[in-house]
Amino acid sequence: MASCETCQYAYIDEETGEAVCDLNLDEDEVIRFSQHPTKECPFYKDGDEYKTVRHQM
Repeated sequence: MASCETCQYAYIDEETGEAVCDLNLDEDEVIRFSQHPTKECPFYKDGDEYKTVRHQM
């Protein structure tokens, strides 16, 4: 399962210290997200900018 801490759409909340999703979803997307059959986020996008570079080395 993908971790919110590595997601491109997440930021760390200074008060709680937890990752918070900053993805703007419309009503249809919120419904799709809440009815998703698995626990993995369907909107997860890896935020590791250097992943490709490390793979090429």
